[in-house]
Amino acid sequence: MNIVMARCCAAEGILSNLLQSPGDNQLARARSLRTIDEARGGGHQNVMLIYKIFRAEEWAQLQAEGQTLGAPVDLADGYVHFSTATQAAETAAKHFAGVEGLVLLGCETDSMAADLVWEPSRGGALFPHLYRALQMKDVVWSRDLPFVDGAHRFPEEMA
Repeated sequence: MNIVMARCCAAEGILSNLLQSPGDNQLARARSLRTIDEARGGGHQNVMLIYKIFRAEEWAQLQAEGQTLGAPVDLADGYVHFSTATQAAETAAKHFAGVEGLVLLGCETDSMAADLVWEPSRGGALFPHLYRALQMKDVVWSRDLPFVDGAHRFPEEMA
């Protein structure tokens, strides 16, 4: 599967989840994504966000230096690991179990497209991997990722 096809499949899967989740207010969720994009000045029709979980000190380093090659696991693997909205909770549970003080970054794929590769990982699911430094300009928003009652609490716009 080529990169463009993988990006399209992943985007379609997220869009499908967004539009077909039973009981969810799809219009409100779509408006939320559009609001994030419009606030950034992007004005894109089909914004797709991917997510990076950092420890507070890793986030502080990115803010101070303007770019980073990522966390220790990213340095070891040679790319910055990201997750989609549907993958982020499992990523947090698997790699950050019980860890407090995390920060979740929402990053738009458009700004990273040339260096973003979707590759199989857990269970064959495609995960976004960035083969360059993550830059502050790639970050659309950041949110604290609190650990409450044995689980990380993700922002409502990701639900």
